[in-house]
Amino acid sequence: MAMLTVRNIPDEVHRALRVRAAENGQSTEAEVRQILANVVNPPNRVKMGDAMSALGQQMGLTNEDVEALEEIRPRIAAEPMRFE
Repeated sequence: MAMLTVRNIPDEVHRALRVRAAENGQSTEAEVRQILANVVNPPNRVKMGDAMSALGQQMGLTNEDVEALEEIRPRIAAEPMRFE
């Protein structure tokens, strides 16, 4: 697992982290890990696959519709982008 060092944390922020950790019954380090995980990966975020599935359901797509789209989809590999 990766390690992270954060320098120059204001005293009042460090004190608040220690208090919050104590309220939650865990170490300051564990509290910071939890805060970071919640911020970068919130539990209520919209996931792309779920959003696409909901859209398909709203549109009334069926398995037969998807199979029909698969049949007409080109089978040729896409050309890579060129930056010339």
